[in-house]
Amino acid sequence: MGRIVVLLHTESDDTLSRAALEALTAARSLAADLNSEFSVALVGGLVKQVAGLVAGAGASAIYTVEGPEFHHARYSSDAAALDALCRRAEADLVIAPGTSRWNRVLPGIACRLGGRIDTHVCDIDVEGGAPVVTRWYYRQRMKARIGRTQRPWFIVCDPGSFAALEGAAEESSTESVSTPLAEAAFKTEVVGFQKPAGGGQTIRPDAELLFVAGAGWTKIQPDGNVRVGDAETLILSFLEATRASLGGSKSMVDLSSEGQETLSCMTHLNQIGQTGATPRHPKGLSTCCHGEEPHVVGWRFINERRAVNLDPNCGWAQGKADVLYVGDAFEIISKVNELLAEG
Repeated sequence: MGRIVVLLHTESDDTLSRAALEALTAARSLAADLNSEFSVALVGGLVKQVAGLVAGAGASAIYTVEGPEFHHARYSSDAAALDALCRRAEADLVIAPGTSRWNRVLPGIACRLGGRIDTHVCDIDVEGGAPVVTRWYYRQRMKARIGRTQRPWFIVCDPGSFAALEGAAEESSTESVSTPLAEAAFKTEVVGFQKPAGGGQTIRPDAELLFVAGAGWTKIQPDGNVRVGDAETLILSFLEATRASLGGSKSMVDLSSEGQETLSCMTHLNQIGQTGATPRHPKGLSTCCHGEEPHVVGWRFINERRAVNLDPNCGWAQGKADVLYVGDAFEIISKVNELLAEG
């Protein structure tokens, strides 16, 4: 069986993300099933402080490319680093987390090395002594199992598909791989970060709770008024107190294009459903959304689903939610915020 290599990058604080720890779990499990070893390749500004954790995962070798020029995501420098690492490790099976940084550069590296790549992988098995991956198509509505003979084979795992590695760090030894960069590699320069115009961060993939707002928040309320401002205050206060991630139904995110007042923090990036994202949070709470099928399909990987709606016969009540709270979302979330403030 070929050599298994895990490609990881550090974050801005020189730590490993949860997605990286999940990729380590996937590689360790695959190596055990194949009765093989795996090595790890690390890229970042400073990688030595996470090398011990990687060694604790059971890596047989750790290859590194580090330096200030590799601290931030940049195609030219990342491509040079991954090219050098894969050649040094003589990689046949490459497992990597599906982060925005790696998703940008790995297809080009697979082509450069004459290999193949499969993204959005959610499971890895062994059949007949060879690895077989499972991935979703068509907004997670079709599933396929894929095996390949072409090498190197790059397997990019969807975050949330595997358990994150847990364990203590161990003493480690690393091998630094020389990666000289041509002057052209520095044409792109990272100068900083910009937040969305809507305000603070509302999309948190690692959050324990997904809070979804439906268009009912923007409709005329029982007092005869439209209370979009109050709705945004309540929702943002809830997000701040719980560190939940914000999602929206299609009808909610489409309101702005129709010229109707809506939440300033809600964009199409927050959309959950058939034409939006399919998150993998442990728990989900839908408010002022009727639970239509195109929206509910985006919740298929949420472990515990709850909803708040005034209509006891809404879609959520038809077996699509574990718990349905029949009541006014303004009143319920307001009370919940009070309880959260009290600690």
